[in-house]
Amino acid sequence: MKPIVKAEVQNLLNQFINKDVYIHLETTNGAYASHLNENAYNVGAYIRNAKVSFDQAKIVQDGNIFRVGLKMEIGWIYAEGLTDWTMHEETKLLMAGHDREGRLMVSLQISETPFSY
Repeated sequence: MKPIVKAEVQNLLNQFINKDVYIHLETTNGAYASHLNENAYNVGAYIRNAKVSFDQAKIVQDGNIFRVGLKMEIGWIYAEGLTDWTMHEETKLLMAGHDREGRLMVSLQISETPFSY
């Protein structure tokens, strides 16, 4: 993966507009939270192979942290805290957010074909 360059990722996001695509969205602080603070709550969300279509995609930058929003007909999907990206198999856009120690905190992936499971 490489650091997000806003214009590059926006161009890739635009290629998925108005197509049926599959989404993988995952957030976690997992054991990171309880490992550092026994009173912390572990939180996370996970969805894989949600088939959606969106008519707008936008990436917003705050320093070197990014948020991606995908506007659907009746709602939004968004991921905040993204830092890195790569293309996989030329059809899968993988974006992730890592903390200062390199641990995964958020992942948003978009593909024209289902993700393996």
